[in-house]
Amino acid sequence: MKVLLFNGSPRANGCTFTALSEIARVLNEQGIETEILQIGNKPVQDCIGCGGCAKAGKCVFSDDCANAWIEKAAYADGFVFGTPVYYAHPSGRILSVMDRMFYAGGENFRHKPAAVIASARRAGTTASLEVVSKHLGISEMPVVSSSYWNMVHGNSPEEVKKDLEGMQTMRNIGLNLAWLLKCIDAGIQAGIDTPKTEHGARTNFIR
Repeated sequence: MKVLLFNGSPRANGCTFTALSEIARVLNEQGIETEILQIGNKPVQDCIGCGGCAKAGKCVFSDDCANAWIEKAAYADGFVFGTPVYYAHPSGRILSVMDRMFYAGGENFRHKPAAVIASARRAGTTASLEVVSKHLGISEMPVVSSSYWNMVHGNSPEEVKKDLEGMQTMRNIGLNLAWLLKCIDAGIQAGIDTPKTEHGARTNFIR
């Protein structure tokens, strides 16, 4: 089993990475392979709603990480999406990439468990968690929780490590995600398939 951890911060080894690394460490101890994917500090394209992905099966923009991450997601069993907090909201970079990944490659995420984490100096974490988690909710993904809200606080990696409750929360995310992945695998081995849910009905409220 493998979990992809998406670092939505432009800082490769900053606070968000520190939190994701703690989750990855616990997953590794549980026998689960991990890979932390770094969004980087190069320009990231926003979704323009062109619909081209429906025809091509991938995003029409190929000059950043979105399509590569979609391909990796096809072979992953679970995910963690991490974001820093800017002006009390998630990183615009991670939202742009997630919008495009879920539009163009949503089937690679469907029915796979995932967690969302936020890193902040002080505030804006709960709002950020809510925004990013909506991608999971509309994609039929089991949402992994923890013993507290999925957040860490600190203005540097060193400060994040001193957030004892935050780091404990990250470890418990790792344990809960590992448990859920193993439960899903046991279900598959027992012949329980993912549900064949209905799609196609669309209601417009202006008639």
